[in-house]
Amino acid sequence: MTSMDTVKTLAEILRAKHWQMAAAESCTGGLVCAALTELPGSSDWFERGFITYSNEAKADSLGVPVELIESVGAVSEQVAQAMAKGAQLNAGVNAAISITGIAGPSGGSAEKPVGTVCFAWAIQNDAGENRVLSKTMHFVGDRQAIREQACQYVLSELAKLLED
Repeated sequence: MTSMDTVKTLAEILRAKHWQMAAAESCTGGLVCAALTELPGSSDWFERGFITYSNEAKADSLGVPVELIESVGAVSEQVAQAMAKGAQLNAGVNAAISITGIAGPSGGSAEKPVGTVCFAWAIQNDAGENRVLSKTMHFVGDRQAIREQACQYVLSELAKLLED
């Protein structure tokens, strides 16, 4: 599971900035939100989470264009970026993360094998400038291992991005 140290670091950074964050999860199904809310006082800096497992949920809850999902697939950096931006906008927060991937054991393909996970981070500074970054990772292991690695990765990367 996500190290509590990562969550504590993230909490300190967000508190120092007087920022809140949101999470949009697909393949992790709420693991990120659970990890964040394990820390007492997380309501100071964690606003809300969106578990948008289906494509319809991504469109309805986060405003991800259906045409985008149809053209590039739900597991893509473009959809991850749209999810993060949608979570950020809908929650009215400075920082949002998103995860969309294939945790397995089925659902993979030659182009997107099981363990392919796309991430995005949307960060708006106090001047109102927004940057959205994305990355695709390939994790190995069973379904739970892939989900846990994705959870750890997205939060540790957010902490690094916010420290810069």
